[in-house]
Order: sequence, then structure tokens, then C-alpha cells
Amino acid sequence: MASSRLFLAAALLETNWPYIVYLGSHPYGPDASAEEHARATQSHHDLLGSVLGSKQLAKDAILYSYTKNINGFAAHLEEEVATQIARHPDVVTVMASTMLKLHTTRSWDFMDMERDGQILPDSIWKHGRFGQDVIIANLDSGVWPESNSFTDEEVVGEVPKRWKGSCSDTAKYGVSCNKKLIGARYFNKDMLLSNPGAVDGNWSRDTEGHGTHTLSTAGGRFVPRASLFGYANGTAKGGAPRARVAAYKVCWSGECAAADVLAGFEAAIHDGADVISVSFGQDAPVATVASFLQEPVTLGSLHAAMNGVSVVCSAGNSGPLEDTVVNAAPWVTTVAASTVDRDFPNVVTLGNNAHMTGMSLETTTLHSTQLYSMIKASDAALASSDPAVALLDITSFGGCRLAKLVLL
Repeated sequence: MASSRLFLAAALLETNWPYIVYLGSHPYGPDASAEEHARATQSHHDLLGSVLGSKQLAKDAILYSYTKNINGFAAHLEEEVATQIARHPDVVTVMASTMLKLHTTRSWDFMDMERDGQILPDSIWKHGRFGQDVIIANLDSGVWPESNSFTDEEVVGEVPKRWKGSCSDTAKYGVSCNKKLIGARYFNKDMLLSNPGAVDGNWSRDTEGHGTHTLSTAGGRFVPRASLFGYANGTAKGGAPRARVAAYKVCWSGECAAADVLAGFEAAIHDGADVISVSFGQDAPVATVASFLQEPVTLGSLHAAMNGVSVVCSAGNSGPLEDTVVNAAPWVTTVAASTVDRDFPNVVTLGNNAHMTGMSLETTTLHSTQLYSMIKASDAALASSDPAVALLDITSFGGCRLAKLVLL
């Protein structure tokens, strides 16, 4: 009997796709007991089991039961089963899981929070106490805890008592918490089934850099003498430098699976976050009001707002054409990108003593008394590469020609 059940479960996983079954809100509040959460999980098993014909098959198929704030579950289902569940009177909507895509230190000058590195007397930072003890949850690709932005050497006071989160890593090189970085969790059940090769481990550590960048931008502490190879020297800090921060790794190899995203939202709300920061989204904006309930960021942020949690999202990377802004639900604060009012100039002096000014972050020093040949990148392309591609991709250059200065 057990072997036949395992065979059926394995067959389901081979042919199905993750679906999210959304049931709305729970009848209980945020302080519900463990027994109430367990009853919600049981109701999910009952609902799916009534369609699959077996409660055990339902348990095997379910990836997440959302029991804290969001009412629903994510499960591997056949399309016809998902269609059948969608007709159930208790079901608000059923959506197939999708992949969302991941979407800089002068921002605070631009917003008049400081000027030339000096904090102004009437700065909103001072009025807001630099975000003292605000808890920021970042849904992204994790965190690199060794970054100076997340040390707690200057943190005053203990972690707020309302915080219920933790560092859940068990991996050898996982993430440990302190009084600044107060939480780190990971969610990858959907990704492990949808694209297992993208998952780099069961941990919250950021191996891409995106999550560390966005979390430090939101709540990184004051870090003096920060620079990139000597460029842009100054004090790095986040928008709320005295906030407590927590990382929720829901993105793997640049993609974020919808069921994992919803699990991250629910955990952050339940753990006690005041603000949730999200820097990923769909490739295209939500087209209709009805389709709001088919999009995980919109759905997760709705439940956050219902629980008094602010959600701040990126507007996407698809501009500047019209109708490209994503994460634009009315209960979300959507932040668009802007052009950078900063140059990184570098000067090349030619043999006739003419000067060419370009942009570069290269730190290598060339001998001023030696002449170097120059070549256009398109002329340095490998035989197997498109010359136009070589203007943008250094891997397309021919190695034998790299003794020359390459102009991009």
C-alpha cells in the first residue's frame, strides 16, 4: 500500500506544475494559536484531498500551507485538477506558479537627506531617528552577513521584543544573526521542483550579491571610508541606518518562484516586520484589476498591508518606455529608478598629445612613458563572435589581441 502511494506521488511530481490555491484571509487574527494554524493546514489537506481522492496524496503534493496571514496553499497539481479546484466555492483564485526576475550611495543626496555627505539639521533622517528599531524584512537572494553594513558594534539596545523571527540556517557556512541582522530564512520548495539546478543550498547566504545590495540600501548601518577601488569614496548607509534588518531568501540564480515568494511574505509578516522590501517582479505590469490576484507580490503585499506592514517595491528594469512599471498596486509604495548624476572619468592621452575622456573603474596603472596600440572592440572579436556583441561582452575578445587597449 505504501509503495503504491509513493509511486503515485512520484508520478504526480513528474507531470505536474506548482499551483497556488488562494482562499482569502483566515477567520483568526495575527495572534492565533498553534492549534488554529494546525486546523488551517488540515483544512487545506481536506480540500485538496477531496479532489485527489486521498488526503495522503494531498499532503504529498502540498509544498506550503499558508496559515499565518495568507489563507491558501501551494501544491504540485495537474492542470485539470487545478481547474477543478478553482470551481470550489471556497476558492478565490488558482494561479500557476511563475518565475519573477530580480530587478545605488548618492541616493540620499538626491533626496535631500544629506548634502555633500553632511546630514542636514532638518533632515528627515533626524526626524525619523534614522529608523531606530524599525524592522526591515528584505525578500531577495539572501544576505552576506560578513558585510560591514550588518555588524552590530554600534547598535544600541536589545532586539525589539515584538520580533519573532530567527536565523534558520543549518548549513556549515550559513548565516548567523546579531543585534543588527536579526533574522535570516530561506524558502526554496517551489524552486527545487521547478528549477532544481538554480538552488545553491539550503541556506540564506547570498551568493549573487543582489540581496546584500538591496538590504544594505534599505537598512545598512553607517560605514565610513567606503569606496569602489577608490572611486565614490564616502560613508555608505541605508535609508534607515539604525533599523534592524532580516533577510528572506526567496530568489535563486536570479529567479524567484511564486510559491516561495508568498511563503516569504507570510513569514515576514508573522515574524514582526514593520517594512517589507521587494526588488523583483514580473516582466510585464499587471493588466487588469482581476489579475491582481494572480500575481504573488501583489497578493503578498495585500496581506502585509492588511496587517499594518508597509511594502516598498521596485518598479522594474524595463523602462523608459511607457506601460512598463510593475509592482504598482495601490497598497504598495513603488520606487522607480533614475539616471545617475555621477561620472567615473578616465583620460587616455594619444601619441599626438590629444586627450580622450571616457568612463572606467579600472585601477591598473599604465606607464606614462610607454605607448600602447589601440583597437576597436568590434575588430578584436573572436571569429566565432558577432563583432557587435564584442562591444558589450569582454568574453567575445580574442586573447591574442588583448595586448592592445580595447575601445568599447
